[in-house]
Amino acid sequence: MSTGGADVVRRLFAAYLAQDEAAARELVGDGFRFTSPQDDHIDRAAYFERCFPTADRVARQDLLQLVEAEPGLVLVRYEYELRTGGTFRNMEAITVRDGRVVEVQVYFGGPPQP
Repeated sequence: MSTGGADVVRRLFAAYLAQDEAAARELVGDGFRFTSPQDDHIDRAAYFERCFPTADRVARQDLLQLVEAEPGLVLVRYEYELRTGGTFRNMEAITVRDGRVVEVQVYFGGPPQP
């Protein structure tokens, strides 16, 4: 199984946390679509305008599982803590083609259970 997609996703998460927009733009392909409970298939421009600049809200983020389920489909489960309080877990299904992320589907979770 290729680890190329998993590496791209790790690099995109790191670019987000560092707010390195130039690095993130290199990793996000043309025709990109982002979907979450708050965003319905927004495009690349809307993602970089609305979603990317939100890392300052995050006090901590840990990738708990990251697996390339099949070539080009990376599944990620992560936990994050907000600076305002509260810890949450989300999952994402991320499609990678030719070394670039072309789709992200985010599934919001709740606080981790003890």
